[in-house]
Amino acid sequence: MASQGQVIFWSKTTVIIILAAVIALIIGFGVSGKRSISVTALTSPGNIGQRSVLGCTFEPDIPMGSIVIRWAKAGVAGLVHEFKGGKDHLQEQDALFQGRTAVFADQVIGGNASLELRDVQLSDAGTYQCSVTTARGSGAAVVRYRTGAFSTPKVGVENSSSGDTLQCEAPRWFPRPTVRWTACSDAGEHLPHVANTSYELNAENVTLKVVSFLHNVTANATYTCVIENNIAKATGNIKVTASHYSSATDFSITRGTNLQLVNLDAESMSSSLPACHWMLLLPLYLLSI
Repeated sequence: MASQGQVIFWSKTTVIIILAAVIALIIGFGVSGKRSISVTALTSPGNIGQRSVLGCTFEPDIPMGSIVIRWAKAGVAGLVHEFKGGKDHLQEQDALFQGRTAVFADQVIGGNASLELRDVQLSDAGTYQCSVTTARGSGAAVVRYRTGAFSTPKVGVENSSSGDTLQCEAPRWFPRPTVRWTACSDAGEHLPHVANTSYELNAENVTLKVVSFLHNVTANATYTCVIENNIAKATGNIKVTASHYSSATDFSITRGTNLQLVNLDAESMSSSLPACHWMLLLPLYLLSI
């Protein structure tokens, strides 16, 4: 029979072992279950009626079955999209987003949690959260998403008995943009010019068709039509050479277009005039045009 001292010794030893096991479990849970993983979200403005992508990336993890991606929007009761176990789970998706969302399932294993949003609506603007959980841990990122309408302008020449006129036309813009022209001679001089701009409401009663005419066109000069709002800035360029005025059937013009989406951190558009020389502007960023 064990003595009273032995009983006390073994009782204390048992308590110490139990406490150690509990502490180990707590530490283990803290390391495996509460670790934060890096999640980054970045997006560009969405074009109404078009396709858009809300970007989100995370630290990749190999077990596909352990990855859970949830997109939510502030002020919306249901989820925007949920992906887990290698497939979509849309039971809790809000009706506002039904049939319009998808993730890039084949790229999730590589750390891509981006959301594809189809048929962008003006009401889609707002604050979104991309939450990701993997076997390593979890993390989230918030992104502010803006919506509007933007399109590249088409610039052309119209001939008339009173002189040639340049026309700059863009089919879809919202909010209402400002339009300005610059006129530069080949010698580098800013030329005087007069423009008339009109806005026409499109059939869906949201976006605007923009048409601007520039009068008093002269030879050997470059003209730039700039359309901009707080979401995008588009330019249409046309270079008119002397041959345009030497023969009605032997004119020479060169065109270029450019569309840039405004950085989310920018509070206002730059209003500086471009340099007074010809430069063919290629598209820097075209999205759902």
